[in-house]
Amino acid sequence: MGLRVFNTLGMRKEEFVPLHSNEVKIYVCGPTVYDFIHIGNARAFVFADVVHRYLEYKGFKVILVSNITDVDDKIIWRSQETGLSVQQISEMYSNAYFEDLDALSIRRPDISPRATQHIPEMIEAILRLVGKGFAYQVDGDVYFDISKFEDYGKLSGNKMEALEMGARIEVNPKKRNPADFALWKSRKEGEPAWYSPWGWGRPGWHIECSTMAMKYLGETFDIHMGGKDLIFPHHENEIAQAESLTGKPFARYWLHNEWLTVNGQKMSKSLGNFITVRDALKMCSPQVLRLFLISAHYRSPLDFNKESIEQAKDNLEKIFGAIERLLSLEERAEMGGSEGTLLAQVRESKERFEDAMDDDFNTPLAIAAIFDMVKAINTYANKNESIEAATKREVYETTKVLLEDVLGIKIEVKKGAEYRSDLTNSLMEIILEVRQEMRRRKEWRISDEIRDRLQRLGFIIEDTPRGTKWRLKETWKDVLMHF
Repeated sequence: MGLRVFNTLGMRKEEFVPLHSNEVKIYVCGPTVYDFIHIGNARAFVFADVVHRYLEYKGFKVILVSNITDVDDKIIWRSQETGLSVQQISEMYSNAYFEDLDALSIRRPDISPRATQHIPEMIEAILRLVGKGFAYQVDGDVYFDISKFEDYGKLSGNKMEALEMGARIEVNPKKRNPADFALWKSRKEGEPAWYSPWGWGRPGWHIECSTMAMKYLGETFDIHMGGKDLIFPHHENEIAQAESLTGKPFARYWLHNEWLTVNGQKMSKSLGNFITVRDALKMCSPQVLRLFLISAHYRSPLDFNKESIEQAKDNLEKIFGAIERLLSLEERAEMGGSEGTLLAQVRESKERFEDAMDDDFNTPLAIAAIFDMVKAINTYANKNESIEAATKREVYETTKVLLEDVLGIKIEVKKGAEYRSDLTNSLMEIILEVRQEMRRRKEWRISDEIRDRLQRLGFIIEDTPRGTKWRLKETWKDVLMHF
């Protein structure tokens, strides 16, 4: 089965056929850099990263472009609030954005164009739209006339006649139609501005993405991605602008991820449940957060809550625990009786993983296939203390490729002496807790017996006013660490 994706343009699942057989071009709407990115943003960026990784896994060369909106009303408002310049605000939060991508193991885009570096191209595009009759100028502002683009609404289903006046559209007497949107905004006091044929001003948000996408990916490219909230008006307006300019399809496949809620509510600063990536990483590790963000299908709602994060943490520990058990098995040259069963189960799980990802990037089913591998590894390790070297290598490399290369979950396991040292510490904590309970109950004989037997094994037990402490006899340290 080939890769099939759900295309918002047409609202149906389609076979994915790129424009060029070995290359895929993707545009992802990046952040408006006026604040730290939140976990809803992160869901979109992690999903785009998984798509990027899986397409490369399938052998495609991927070119991914994701913009930086560094001039916008929100940035200007934040500048006025803080007294920092627009450039200082955008630079600070751009840097923070890339740091957050790195923390979540999101590969940086191949190209990250900034809006302010592409003003001349935007002005040229607006001039062409005016010249072709799709846009008009009023008092230094330029608007796109949606009545001139017959397919307006084909992505979102929002046709002009269905839009309610004043509900989703700002009423502006300068506009020919209430839903016409700004391509160029005339200068206001205290705002950054660039010179244009219509006077000083700045571009509208929608023309920024259309212009940068076509500059780096061509007039028609393969995939456009973003959150569901961008379908209308942003992506609808991108299509109208781009296709009016070129007369060609803009993006062939549109992929949109669903909302992320917090404890069942839409995330909002006014509700006090606005969680940035940096807030979330104070609650859990980056690996746990990333696994949580792909734990539901991208077109399904996802709720951030304590229970879901704990579940992601437990799942990750189970995966890493199985890999640790695999790595701790002694290697031997020949294959035994049960290696063949393990290999067959792992190879079958790999096929199920690929089938899941081929079916519109179904990450929950892909993760379930990983857990089939975990079960197979644990079943084998429960019955065996050693494993054929080639089998061990194939099983480990398979899980590593699917986890790290495709899902972006970096394996974190302890090996050798480090693993055994931590295991020793954990076991000693349990033993000493039991001994302490015996002392509390005045079961002195059992308490002393535990101490004496541990000492015969090379552990020195010391009861102090601050509690019981233990250490290894020097002559036993090397033995235990390499046992």
